[in-house]
Amino acid sequence: MKAVIMAGGFGTRIHPLTINMPKPMIPLINRPIMEHIVNLLKQHGITDLVLLLFHQPEAIKKYFGDGSEFGIHITYVTPLEDFGTAGAVKAATKHLNERFMIISGDLLTDFDLSKAIAFHEKKQAKATIILTAVSDPLQFGVVITDKESRITKFLEKPGWGEVFSDTINTGIYILEPEALKLIPEGENRDWAKDVFPKMLENADDLFGCNLQGYWADIGNPEAYLEACQDICHGKVIVKVHEPARSAEERIFISPDAQVDDQTRLSGMVVLGDNTRIKGNASLTNCVVGRNCQIEEDVTLEDAILWDNVYIKAGTIVTGSNLGHRVRVGKNSVIEPGVVVADETMIGDDVNIRPNVKIWPRKVIESGSTVSTNLIWGEKWRKSLFEGALVRGMTNIEMTPEFSARLGAAYGSTLPKDSYILAGRDAIRSSRMLKRSFVGGLLSAGVNVRDIKMISLPVLRYKLTTFGEVGGIHFRQSPEDPAATEIIFFDADGNEIPSGTAKGIERIYFKENFRRAHYSEPGGIEELPRIYDFYREGFLRGLDNDLLKKATPKVVLDLNHSPAADLLPDLLTDLGFEVTELNSHVHEKAMDMSTNELEAALDRLSRIVKTLEADAGFWIGPSGEKIRVVSGAGHLFTSREALSVLTVLVCAAENEGRLVVPVAAPQAVNELAKSAGLTVERTRSDGYSLVYAARNREVRFVASMDDRFGFPKFQPHFDGLFATAKIMELTVRAELSLDQAFATLPRNHYHHLELSCPWESKGGLMRKMSEYAVDQRASFTDGVRIDTEQGWVLVLPDQHRPIAHIYVEATEEDAANKLRELYHGKISGWLAELADANPPDF
Repeated sequence: MKAVIMAGGFGTRIHPLTINMPKPMIPLINRPIMEHIVNLLKQHGITDLVLLLFHQPEAIKKYFGDGSEFGIHITYVTPLEDFGTAGAVKAATKHLNERFMIISGDLLTDFDLSKAIAFHEKKQAKATIILTAVSDPLQFGVVITDKESRITKFLEKPGWGEVFSDTINTGIYILEPEALKLIPEGENRDWAKDVFPKMLENADDLFGCNLQGYWADIGNPEAYLEACQDICHGKVIVKVHEPARSAEERIFISPDAQVDDQTRLSGMVVLGDNTRIKGNASLTNCVVGRNCQIEEDVTLEDAILWDNVYIKAGTIVTGSNLGHRVRVGKNSVIEPGVVVADETMIGDDVNIRPNVKIWPRKVIESGSTVSTNLIWGEKWRKSLFEGALVRGMTNIEMTPEFSARLGAAYGSTLPKDSYILAGRDAIRSSRMLKRSFVGGLLSAGVNVRDIKMISLPVLRYKLTTFGEVGGIHFRQSPEDPAATEIIFFDADGNEIPSGTAKGIERIYFKENFRRAHYSEPGGIEELPRIYDFYREGFLRGLDNDLLKKATPKVVLDLNHSPAADLLPDLLTDLGFEVTELNSHVHEKAMDMSTNELEAALDRLSRIVKTLEADAGFWIGPSGEKIRVVSGAGHLFTSREALSVLTVLVCAAENEGRLVVPVAAPQAVNELAKSAGLTVERTRSDGYSLVYAARNREVRFVASMDDRFGFPKFQPHFDGLFATAKIMELTVRAELSLDQAFATLPRNHYHHLELSCPWESKGGLMRKMSEYAVDQRASFTDGVRIDTEQGWVLVLPDQHRPIAHIYVEATEEDAANKLRELYHGKISGWLAELADANPPDF
């Protein structure tokens, strides 16, 4: 008698275990699942096997070969396409000229197959389906038989009202060759759905043989883990190739494995070839593959480790599966139901929450809490926030599900029945994700004032008034058009501080969401007059009569942003002559490459010059950033624009304070001093700059990335207001932008970025601080050293593995020497730190 093993399925339901291998090759007690089926068939005298392959067939052929190593003979059949369970067997017709059994290559069972064969012969059946009783038959096909065991009815996925039996189809069949005549050549057919119902209709001899014993359909990761645990707990006995340590124990250790005397092994434990267990590690009911290393103080319980797994000291793994070449750092916790697929790197102090599935080749940063499946992207970061911002790949990392959970976490930090503002840019994906986020807020009992598509400065201006406890804004990332960003603001329109962000993260990762009573979810309101409110403040913040008299002539590249619905009309009301570019608001992603942006800015410069306009402005998608073009068509760099605006403010104001980052050009201080103004240098992040700008004396605040604010209107960065204010300043100072630029001192400025691993940042700053002890140094943001020739600032990036070096000097030679000196020092220190702290994996 022959047996056909069905081994061609794609195994999609059991992902991520089958990403890199066909389902029958999944390890079960350090051997492929299908090898246990082969052993069962051999046990009942069936050694002539036909293997039906389709998905990743080479992996199976390479392992089993011709079968001689396993005491069997194998014939491989690979259909040209997916013909279904019966159609695939039809493709092997020429090898099936005698009675044969069909069995799946991904089952685990200890059925007495000889008993089923004897039943088939006794009944002289054309086909026999092996049945078994299960406690929950709803997820299987129920089979009804009469007193003679003849099948009378099939129920596919029945409801409880249809369940007249608890016997189900196990997927194991015994058939006579003539049964294959019912299957058309080259067509897709299924045994349970097509062939057996046809036999029932034809009144063929179709019987059901009810067997008792263990049977598991390993169809998903949960079933796989359950089957492994059933073996370890003795519910089913399978062949273990590793030798037993003693007759009294169920401890199986390969002769090549090494186990320290202090190690505690209990229950059933299997250790594969060349595996090393160190110190006082504890293993209970575990299977460990080949070439694994388990360090001291590791606890494994009901854990399944495949080959080449490395677990560092202090880690706890419970009821989980770690795939090939997985690395786990120190003191991590992997909770029940977790599946970590091949070649994933898990850092120190990581907590992977129950039932999380991680796809192959992911990186989990140290200190992370992983609470949802990690399928797309390369890395799970330990922090959601970068400052006040959460960024992720749209519909991959930043999904509607993620957005809703984040909204619930944010809402849980806010007072119940409070209000927040919710806005977005023009992009459809921002709208999709914002709606999901709003659902999470409502579930926490927080009300939402939905201001829909809006420029970010308008949202922040509204928050400066009373009524809301915070706000959020969704936008396409300016750094990566395939990503979406969510920015969080407090009740005053400031970016939320790190403590607030950490509070949201804690609730998100612990899933400790506040759930409102069913009668008390939050509500949604609209603010139809929000533009009118902003318009009133905008106009009050400017000298209307002066601008109307001057009639500035400007060109606006509105960049298809929401600013197009507001800014041109505001400037027209002030007497501006406005030429608009790209004023149609787009809902589709604005995927503008660096080259396209440069081309747009060049086009703006040429149009300004051709039209003899006073200035040109490129408005960023969110309305905060602007790029400035002079009347002569000169496009100012970020540093030049900051300096030019400083000239204008100092010329127009006779008192007050300027707020700039530590890295801003020295010209800011020189200009302010000559005009009687003071300068406050602060950290470069938006929160610190805007917080400092709330002082009543501040006249101007600027970042190093084209964001400017004039706090007499609002302390926040506002590109819309800045366009009008800049032109007002040119009139008041009686200087054009080109004239202001001409007055700037011609210092030489350099900015370098060096790769700096996260783990080296603290050491770098320690070395820089020690070096600066005997120098004129300040430590407001990074380490700044002033010399006779100029100054240098070393600043680790807050959100990227980078260190910044800023250098400025009056002479080019001095600037170059400072740049080379500190480039060499920083590079050398980073090399020393890398040698002292090599990577763990």
